[in-house]
Amino acid sequence: MDELRALSTFIRAAELGSFNRAAQAQGSTAQAVSKSVRQLEQRLGVRLFHRTTRKSSLTEEGARLLESVRANMDGLTAALNGVRSAAREDEGLIRISAGGATGRKLILPLVAQFRALHPKVTFDLVLEDGSTDAVTERIDLGFKAGNAPTSQVVSRRLFAIQLTVCATPAYLAAHGTPTTLDALQRHACIGYRQPGTPRPVPWEFEVKGETVYRHMNHVVCCSDPEAEMQATLTGMGIGQIDSINASEFIRRGELVPLLVRHTSERMGLYLYYAQRKDMPLRVRRFIDFAVGQLRGGADFYVPQAELRALGRRAAQGSNEAG
Repeated sequence: MDELRALSTFIRAAELGSFNRAAQAQGSTAQAVSKSVRQLEQRLGVRLFHRTTRKSSLTEEGARLLESVRANMDGLTAALNGVRSAAREDEGLIRISAGGATGRKLILPLVAQFRALHPKVTFDLVLEDGSTDAVTERIDLGFKAGNAPTSQVVSRRLFAIQLTVCATPAYLAAHGTPTTLDALQRHACIGYRQPGTPRPVPWEFEVKGETVYRHMNHVVCCSDPEAEMQATLTGMGIGQIDSINASEFIRRGELVPLLVRHTSERMGLYLYYAQRKDMPLRVRRFIDFAVGQLRGGADFYVPQAELRALGRRAAQGSNEAG
């Protein structure tokens, strides 16, 4: 028995004083109204109406029930209508998961742009560099930098993330410019260590269409990608920085790209979400907005031709024999 529907039918019959009138108001039959009320009486174990062939009137128990549920039913109906309205319109909460650097650099500006168009939508950003339980955290969608999500979700690769070897012009002027992968071993390097792991991540290169990995001599190792970039910007050494963090500094000339032909583009930025038929309109619209704004990653990806042109600045430093 649908108790909510039965209570709604009971209230309508009580207010109109007739099962026939309640049936007309609900677009059903008097028999259906009578059956619904009878099932409710059986569930409660009390009689709610005095019935005659021409009219019905509440028993004392029925009057008490009507007084108790009518105000609550109005509030419940309003709440249900509000939820339906929010699902159809641009209002309500969107919960997003992303890594810390990705959230700060990409998602926060995106949220600001979206809210300018849809001011009734609010956001809760879960910015963590570890894995997030999408079910427990009630996540509507997420962004992942690196490998494609492996869980059972819909995912879209928005753009490639480059791992670019780079250094400041001052470092290259003082220590020379490496022109081969082997030459990197004679330089001070800035490393990255994933949180919770003891060893630095090996550097990743593309060599003749294949991905190869090399361990570097790190003078500084950071467990945060933004700190890794800042350490490189101080001129302490050469870093291999992801393009989300490095692109703006490379284009401004504060970092010089090196060994461009070996730049890895294996990783990417992915948008992911659970497949669901009842996705709220606000979430669907934000997904479409994010794809439209981030596809191709113009601000966070430097094409190879542009990287090569910028890399010529390295020739201003001292060349190191390979």
